[in-house]
Amino acid sequence: MNQNLPMHKLLYRVFMHDIRVALRRQSDVVAVFFFFIIATSLFPLGTGVDQKLLMAMAPSVLWVMALLSCMLSLPRMFSNDYANGALEQIVLSNQPTILLILMKIFAHWVLSGLPLVLIAPVIGLQFNLNTDALIVLAESLMIGTLALSLIGSIGAALTLGLRGAGILIAILVLPLYIPVLVFGAGAVGAIAIGMSSNGAFSLLGAVLAIALVVAPVATTFAIKIALE
Repeated sequence: MNQNLPMHKLLYRVFMHDIRVALRRQSDVVAVFFFFIIATSLFPLGTGVDQKLLMAMAPSVLWVMALLSCMLSLPRMFSNDYANGALEQIVLSNQPTILLILMKIFAHWVLSGLPLVLIAPVIGLQFNLNTDALIVLAESLMIGTLALSLIGSIGAALTLGLRGAGILIAILVLPLYIPVLVFGAGAVGAIAIGMSSNGAFSLLGAVLAIALVVAPVATTFAIKIALE
């Protein structure tokens, strides 16, 4: 790692490094994307043509599947850099480790969360959601999936180098994911029945703000423990 680079260029380099590494293994990125599409599309096929039932179940189904899709990619968030020593270089560098880890979390969200935000409104059409509900769905996923990546990074860091990391991560982060799921699905559900989604959005934003402050610090601390 070049210690003399300006901070913004160093952060950009860390971000692009993670993007390039992920794109070399496109099957991992595509698997998360298509899992979300296929899993959510099964529900309209299974429930038939009952439009009211589809609309009622849409917020929960879409949000649960988005949560599970994001979780699929968590074991790979730091594993490659842990194996090749890049994480150790980041920790030992004179640069702010927390900012570098935060950039890696953001890269994970771009690869696993952002595609879901973009495709979710299209999937939502299968559930007979109206335009306002589709917009709120995309907005809530934009906030919520970023919170999921931040919270999930703690679990990914705590399980570095352990066998069966995927199961351990699920056990660690699923309880922490519950507020994101409740408030995200609540925002979509409220707008779908003609109510205001402001309250759910405020709570979802509060969860993101807390995660943005706590998660990078906790993740950095966990990574340092794993490297010892």
